[in-house]
Amino acid sequence: MKSKKIYSKLILTGLIIITTVISCDKNLDKTDPNSVTVDSYFKNSGELLKGTNAIYSTFHSNPLVAREWFFVHDTRGDEVATGGPQLEQPRAQLLTGTHDPTNSVMNSFWNALYTLIHRANTVIENGPNVTDNTTVRDQCVAQAKFFRGWAYFELVSMWGPVPVYTATVKSPDGFQPRAKEDDVYALIIADLQAAATVLPPKSGTDKGRATSAAANALLGRVLMQKGDYAGAKTALLKIPTAGADGYRLRDRYLDNFEAGLPVPTGISGAAPAPLNESLEFNDESIFEAVFFDKGDNNFNWGGNGVGDGPSADQSTVRNQEYCPVAWRNLIPSDKYLNEFENTATGAAKTDPRYKFSVYESGDAYANGTQTLNDVDVQGPTSTVNGVVKKVSWRKFMLLYREDKGIAGFHPGGNNQRMIRYAEVLLMLAECENELGNMGPAIAYLNQVRDRPSVAMPHYPTTQFPCSSKNEVTKAIMHERTVELGDEELKNIDILRWRKKGYYPSVAPEPLSYFVANKHELLPIPQSEIDNNPKLGTGTVPKQNPGY
Repeated sequence: MKSKKIYSKLILTGLIIITTVISCDKNLDKTDPNSVTVDSYFKNSGELLKGTNAIYSTFHSNPLVAREWFFVHDTRGDEVATGGPQLEQPRAQLLTGTHDPTNSVMNSFWNALYTLIHRANTVIENGPNVTDNTTVRDQCVAQAKFFRGWAYFELVSMWGPVPVYTATVKSPDGFQPRAKEDDVYALIIADLQAAATVLPPKSGTDKGRATSAAANALLGRVLMQKGDYAGAKTALLKIPTAGADGYRLRDRYLDNFEAGLPVPTGISGAAPAPLNESLEFNDESIFEAVFFDKGDNNFNWGGNGVGDGPSADQSTVRNQEYCPVAWRNLIPSDKYLNEFENTATGAAKTDPRYKFSVYESGDAYANGTQTLNDVDVQGPTSTVNGVVKKVSWRKFMLLYREDKGIAGFHPGGNNQRMIRYAEVLLMLAECENELGNMGPAIAYLNQVRDRPSVAMPHYPTTQFPCSSKNEVTKAIMHERTVELGDEELKNIDILRWRKKGYYPSVAPEPLSYFVANKHELLPIPQSEIDNNPKLGTGTVPKQNPGY
């Protein structure tokens, strides 16, 4: 009886509460007057610019360029190996081809790309509402199209047929099925072409903004991946090479990866010195993801670009993940290291880019004040030209800086160079070779080797005679590896070259775990499988076997 009385009292109390709420206000379906809605916002250029900045916030976020973007790209190529047991399992699975739809790194990357697309669609949709400053409006819409094209290229190149959203989703059931690859590519190409006609060739004083050069360079990548080498060549030749807006190779190769040398101010271990930031946004750098180190050793681990306030950390953790005296989660693969030219077994590499790209046991760092030794560097060794040693990445690291020459946690403000002019030249070399123009292809390759700090012998060489299309292709594969290593391009190259049958006709299969009809593409993430009921509809093939 006691329990029944308590139950009755609970029911009565609930009824009293409901009655009281209803009697106080019969109209409960109200909009929060303090909440901003899409319908009430994006009415002027300032508001549209804030929406555009939100796209950049997602682009720089932890699931994308600040962290997971480079992990997904690198582990899908052949230029890295595990740095040891400290490499987290989801990343190790991607590296060994044992991942499945539940892989958390892959899921995070996928979701962030669609967050970016949603934000881009918001700007594109609301652009026509803005009339107070049409120049700012048009620039914002063009930047949104650039990023939508970038995100869909990331998706289609790794997952093949993916759901396409060209408008913001306005209902809980607004799911889309997987679109055909050709349809995804058509949207990407249209977006980048539209962006290229509006954006300036360089970002000027507003550093880090998308430009027409970036749009045309990315369009070149996209068209090459699709097999349209003539179209890619046309887009790439639109990138200016003369005058104040022109792009060129930097004499110093390392200018493309360093954040700026410290101005000498005293002894090692002193407070961080002021930086000469002239190395970033240089005239070889076509597009950069901008990061900023506040010097507090913080990283926005939970940051996904959504709801991050202006005081949120805007650093990258790449220099921590790959650093030889830090976590060293991924190291250069033996395959990558032995791609560099040398004269004999056991001899030093003759290509200067080897020492510009990696650190080895015995190398000096921290402005020459410290030396790398095997005790300080955790993890496995590498075998380079028959010699066993510990090798780690140098690109995008901070060990050359006096104030970063100690072990510990150091997220960085080193900008990620997303597109640089050397890649444009190498893309043009591939286009010319595929179009049957071996002479111009070799000339583009030699331009890259002519950089004063590199100065490698011209093709043809003994190792690369370049007397046929396949031999020039082999030289292109080599030059892209030694010039662009660990710049998150090799996995896309592998996919493109595999489609053309260049494995094994030109080079051996680069991925030891590769199984045809399984590992070409990533599996659709579990989060999408769980939430999107339309994945199995339409004419697009379902998931690759084995996933």
